[in-house]
Amino acid sequence: MLRPATRPALASALALLAVSAGCAGRQSGPALLYRDHPLAGRIWDVRGGRFIEEVAFHAALARAHFVALGETHDNPVHHELQSRALAAMIAAGRRPALAFEMLDLAQQPQVDAELTRSPPHDPDALAKAVGWAGTGWPDFALYRPVFATALAADLPIVAANLSRKQVRAVVKSGASTLTPAVRLLLDRAGPLPEAAAQEIRDEMWESHCRELPRSMLDPFVTMQRARDAQLAERVLASQGDGAVLVAGSGHARTDRAVPSYLAREAPDRSRAAVAFLEVSEGRRTPADYAEAFGPGGLPFDYVVFTPAQQREDPCAGFRAPQEKAAEPLPPGTDL
Repeated sequence: MLRPATRPALASALALLAVSAGCAGRQSGPALLYRDHPLAGRIWDVRGGRFIEEVAFHAALARAHFVALGETHDNPVHHELQSRALAAMIAAGRRPALAFEMLDLAQQPQVDAELTRSPPHDPDALAKAVGWAGTGWPDFALYRPVFATALAADLPIVAANLSRKQVRAVVKSGASTLTPAVRLLLDRAGPLPEAAAQEIRDEMWESHCRELPRSMLDPFVTMQRARDAQLAERVLASQGDGAVLVAGSGHARTDRAVPSYLAREAPDRSRAAVAFLEVSEGRRTPADYAEAFGPGGLPFDYVVFTPAQQREDPCAGFRAPQEKAAEPLPPGTDL
């Protein structure tokens, strides 16, 4: 039962974040939508089937060895809330490694070189060192709060994703091009159930404006699974007090993505998978969002509902030339 008359602590804080982000949006980008939605700023405990307060949510994350923070890449509120969650873990005495989907293996030397410089560490210097502006990810200003929190606490930072070269190789030649450690994770996971594979095909088809050749769908399923396995491998190998993964919400799914690998490979380590989900006008309860994920319901441990980022139609004027059909997904368009 929703309680519209109450405003949990996170909802109040989120309202301030939304105003701040909205002001920034008027200056440099789209504004936020549905700030007054009844779910915006509320946290849903999926297993418990109930709303919880932010303090309980943060306490749960602090107890987990592995935490996946699943985002929508261009939503500024998601990154502010990730920073807030990470800061709460640090305040509770945790010093986890922080792994990023947005940094690939080829960038780890630049990350390490920057971290060896004398503190205080500068997030903008790190962004410049890894060439963030040329990677295709959203503006670094969105991610700066998360990096700033990690750098201030001197946390290990892990470049966790496949490089673009590796992604192209996977799309072209399959999983045999991956490292032995990542191939082993995929082998242990076994093939995806057909229903799950078809779901990814459909997601890829839609995310490419229904222009992606059907012949490319299975290679892109392989690519998505390879990314999940690579992210999981880096999280498992992280040197820290556990690890926090910052990634798209598709990579935070407990049913088929990174948390499923962590559960298989480290069953004795506790986990928490979080999705920061944008609200929409037609969905007013957690059950509405669970229905959108199909029969399995919400594939996360916790869902933090937030305002939505206003966007232009990504398919307006979209063309997919056949000669570019074999190109991998741009960094910011994966799941």
